[in-house]
Amino acid sequence: MDSVKQEKRDSFFTGRLSPIVDCLVALAAGVLTTLSAAPFFLWWLGPVAVALVYWKIQTLTPAMATLRGWCYGVGLFGSGTSWVFVAIHDFSGTGALGAILLTSLFVSALALFFAIPFGLYRRITGPRLAFLSFAGVWVISEWLRTWLFTGFPWLLLGTSQIDSPLAPWAPVGGVYLLSLFTALTGTLGVEMLRRRWGCLVPIAVLWLVPFLLPTQWTTPAGDPVRVTLLQGNLDQRIKWSAKGQREAINIYTKMTQEQSGQTDLIVWPEAALPMFEQEAQRILEQVSSDLGPGTPLLTGILQRDNEGRSYNSVIGLNNVQGQYQKAHLVPFGEYLPLESLLADTLAFFDLPAPGMAPGSDKQAPLHVAGTIIGNAICYEIIFADHVARQARNAELLLTVSNDTWFGRSIGPLQHLQMARLRALENGRHLIRATSNGVTAMIDSQGHVTARAPQFEQTSLTGEVTPMQGLTPFTRTGSWPAWILAALLMLPRLLPLNLFKQKRHTERPQH
Repeated sequence: MDSVKQEKRDSFFTGRLSPIVDCLVALAAGVLTTLSAAPFFLWWLGPVAVALVYWKIQTLTPAMATLRGWCYGVGLFGSGTSWVFVAIHDFSGTGALGAILLTSLFVSALALFFAIPFGLYRRITGPRLAFLSFAGVWVISEWLRTWLFTGFPWLLLGTSQIDSPLAPWAPVGGVYLLSLFTALTGTLGVEMLRRRWGCLVPIAVLWLVPFLLPTQWTTPAGDPVRVTLLQGNLDQRIKWSAKGQREAINIYTKMTQEQSGQTDLIVWPEAALPMFEQEAQRILEQVSSDLGPGTPLLTGILQRDNEGRSYNSVIGLNNVQGQYQKAHLVPFGEYLPLESLLADTLAFFDLPAPGMAPGSDKQAPLHVAGTIIGNAICYEIIFADHVARQARNAELLLTVSNDTWFGRSIGPLQHLQMARLRALENGRHLIRATSNGVTAMIDSQGHVTARAPQFEQTSLTGEVTPMQGLTPFTRTGSWPAWILAALLMLPRLLPLNLFKQKRHTERPQH
């Protein structure tokens, strides 16, 4: 009887699945990863998803491992970035069929970031310490997705752990360390089911050590600053028309007048006035005059230089020193990757060709309201290392965004979750001003302390505290986590089997 049970157990881990079942399991794992993140917050599903992808991977050929990785990516991005369809169909004027096709191409291409690494994993590595190397490969795949074609680090595995017991690791090693430890939990869990009970020890270490870590790595640098964030809720469909420009001017000037003298700092969202700075100069001068020098204002706005280059920027009125130009642009939204190959595709679908220029990666923070503010415009907040560079010389973090493109999808809530993690990683309070939500204030622990309702014209006022000191992650960025992930792959990459074979052949003959 015991041998029958053992046979069933061995089959559970080593028996092969049919290709159809294998693909369905991988697709389900991708959906579970989406459910682990905002707005579902089922963070414990993160390790479960990894376990499903890792389960029986040793029985697969490299080609089948590639297919499993691709199916996982399709499940993840098909469910987690479904808002791409909303942006293309609802706001770019593309028909439903065209939007479905473009979204499918987008999801299929992103899925390759799992397909190719998992296929190579099976091709070049052996079974030794598979649970370590698989977790390392997972993070390396996220690293590739962070920088290739300027990057798309959306739905990183570690982001879902902002509310889990693993969260205190974030100030130590950032989102990629969280991804690594989440992936290790999943692979170690599978090994435990194989009755390798020793795996319980590293799992316990990963999840219990955070209770011993400091709860706060930074300290207040001054008195709290009273900030008011304005959310105009302007319809994206008319925003860039003459009517939209008039409405934006009326909305933001009126809301600003109502806050005059009642706050230390007023913030408008990304491209609050749908025009270039030169065109808005008269309006901005009037707003500055109405507020008086005692109340500074920051706003997102478009700029154009003397050579015709356009920038997505943040500028200030009333004793604000400095400005900021967006450095990480949105692929296809603000710039076109592989322009020579894809320009005809945009023309076929009647989509506008993006033409923004990136700002420098080494811009100085803004000095305003007695504090120093590091910036990230919209999409940039998802880049952990970009925000860390800003935080090194700043006491407060600001992100302005236009999440109207997401419609009523899950996109804005995912975006907010990533902003929360940036605050926790760097031990900085973060203020987030958006066009229609989610406008929020976040403390240095990543907790939302104030939040405005979505899809309403409203303002949000609260206090944030400038912070000094650097977390380990702010000092080093993600490199230690990436190096650790690479080191975990070494036991399976080193040709130790060749050494064993050599020793065997050199054994003296009797």
